[in-house]
Amino acid sequence: MFERSLFRQHLEADEELIMIVHKHWLIGVREFFWPLVSLVCSGVILYVAPVKIVLYVFLVWAAASVIWFARNFFDYYLDAWIITNIGVIDLAWHGWFHRQSTRILYSDIQGVTNEIQGILSTLFNFGKLTIEKISTGALISLEQVPHPRDVEMIILRNMESYMHSKNMKNAKHVQEILSTFIADQIHAEKTPPKKEESKPVKKKRFSLKKA
Repeated sequence: MFERSLFRQHLEADEELIMIVHKHWLIGVREFFWPLVSLVCSGVILYVAPVKIVLYVFLVWAAASVIWFARNFFDYYLDAWIITNIGVIDLAWHGWFHRQSTRILYSDIQGVTNEIQGILSTLFNFGKLTIEKISTGALISLEQVPHPRDVEMIILRNMESYMHSKNMKNAKHVQEILSTFIADQIHAEKTPPKKEESKPVKKKRFSLKKA
């Protein structure tokens, strides 16, 4: 619930959130490992030598480790794809003051591909997802996606539903235009033409002047 509330700010008012795709949890473990080791080491040093100078070193070291952990956490958690009923939103977190959001409508998607490469990726079933845009030919990718084939099918299924709905709306709009045009033509044929009112002819009087 909290996750959906956090990412819903990127959606439009009438947009429906289908799925949020993060990197595989193994990537998160790898990113969090060394900051946690650093934090534990600072605590061990304070435990071994509980003196005032070591306490100051511990506080600085622990604060740096927490910032390091938070930075890696946001880099892992906020690099994600949001799959909605009208497209895919690619979120990228580049630092504390640099975030990027790219929206790809289903009507602008040329194709979706997935790639699983390596022993670890094959064993834990995670890989790379790539979307190709029609308008520019640009490739937008998300690495280490869990179950990439399943995510690809979800995108394609929602894309098909979106395009079908769009085609139905376009067909309905064309039908309404044709209906209005035909109704206007029928109304014009049934309406009798207006008769032109004959204007009275004024008689000119000729007067003969005597010379």
